[in-house]
Amino acid sequence: MTAARRSTLACYTVALTVACAAPAFAGDGASGAVALTSAAFAEAQAIPAESSCQGSDRSPALAWTTDVTGIGSWTLIVDDPDAPGGTFVHWLAYDLPAQTRSLAPGVAPGDVITSGGRQGANDFGSLGYRGPCPPKGRAPHHYRFRLYALDQPTLGLPPASKKGEVERALEKHHVLASTVLTGTFERK
Repeated sequence: MTAARRSTLACYTVALTVACAAPAFAGDGASGAVALTSAAFAEAQAIPAESSCQGSDRSPALAWTTDVTGIGSWTLIVDDPDAPGGTFVHWLAYDLPAQTRSLAPGVAPGDVITSGGRQGANDFGSLGYRGPCPPKGRAPHHYRFRLYALDQPTLGLPPASKKGEVERALEKHHVLASTVLTGTFERK
């Protein structure tokens, strides 16, 4: 079976838990699954205003489970594919320790996460999480929380890296599994 076929089958398996919209990287399709959830919102439901520019712009609580073995680290990419100028990055968190299974709400901005890991540059020009802030009066935007399990402890990137750098590093490393949790937000 080809790697692309395994990736497709893994994506269908994950789709039973959450929608599968994450791009394929080398190594996708390993046996095992990852499920990502948030206490703040359910799949395809509204992200609370508290986690947006209309609130305190505080990152939502995230938790995940997995039966994947050999995990070295986790990477999280949060973006808005509906942004008028193209996909807009809201959060990059990488080199999260292998044993991590959650991120508390309100992860502090900055280049490192106190529980372990690094944060990259978002498209607002800052480090860490910045919440939904789509133009007023438009249809709800979709926000993808894409989580990757890697077999390496680090992507080998410094803090403050950009999305393109993180994605290129993901292509070089062995992605064991990935999943996505999608929330929506509309500014009124």
